[in-house]
Amino acid sequence: MADAAARAMQRVERVRNDTTGRLALARDFYDSASGRVHRYGHAELSFMRWSAARGVLEPESSNPAGSAWWRSVNEVLLRDKVEAGLMAEGASGNPSSHGVQCWIDFLREPSPTRWYRAHNASIVAGYLQYEDLAAQELKVERFMMNVALLRVVYTHAMVANPRLALGPLSFPGPRLVDPRHRSVKLFLDLARSFPKNYPVVGSVEEVVLAEHALARMLDYGLIAPRLPALYEFAAQELAEPRLTSLLDDGVPAYAWSHADRSIWFIGNTGPHLRAIARVTGVRLRWAPSPYRRRRRKARG
Repeated sequence: MADAAARAMQRVERVRNDTTGRLALARDFYDSASGRVHRYGHAELSFMRWSAARGVLEPESSNPAGSAWWRSVNEVLLRDKVEAGLMAEGASGNPSSHGVQCWIDFLREPSPTRWYRAHNASIVAGYLQYEDLAAQELKVERFMMNVALLRVVYTHAMVANPRLALGPLSFPGPRLVDPRHRSVKLFLDLARSFPKNYPVVGSVEEVVLAEHALARMLDYGLIAPRLPALYEFAAQELAEPRLTSLLDDGVPAYAWSHADRSIWFIGNTGPHLRAIARVTGVRLRWAPSPYRRRRRKARG
């Protein structure tokens, strides 16, 4: 009989061109572990449903075609979980990746911290493995990829190091992003922040300025000032030092050109964002938006 890694690959290959099958495979992982981890799937499954609704998980042969990058990163997560589940049930073999080992640790002793470590280990591995595919996507899509990454890094810190994530307001952090509670979707569900269509119609500037006010407060007021420390934290937690290379002097830089760095300042405006940063113990590091200055000159 094939070992756990080979069997996991076979299961993922069977649903590669079947979005509904992908969702079922992800859901089965949480339903089949004797009920011990059933509630941990809220945020992940919600994100997958959003991805499916956008069409990014559809086969490239579809019309419209899906996204090779989103599909590939999703497969890393599915494969790691399925392999870990098989090994937890007694299948033979050794963990084929660090992510698989993290999922095994989670299944042995479920906890919010272990869930984030396992989930993010798989996601970061997918990001690093498929950066070449990310580079083929539209700029606005790559912007969303970076936001998705910084959000999962931040929520992990809210559980494992709430003082880093929220400063003196750290007390409610772990409960707010506990993957067993539906409140975590407020942080990880990009449906509240970005368009539901793929490919996105519109520029990065238009998408950012249309982002929900609460999402901008999260991204620019809480997360942005902490990014270097957050990525250092995640690099240590996930045993993946390459993660810190996905910042460019504190600005997200996954599949991103230094020449486009100023785009990350578009939403970084308003005294309320500086106030949020200050109340949680940091200063807003990102510079005022050059786009805002241009609009003021145009109105003048």
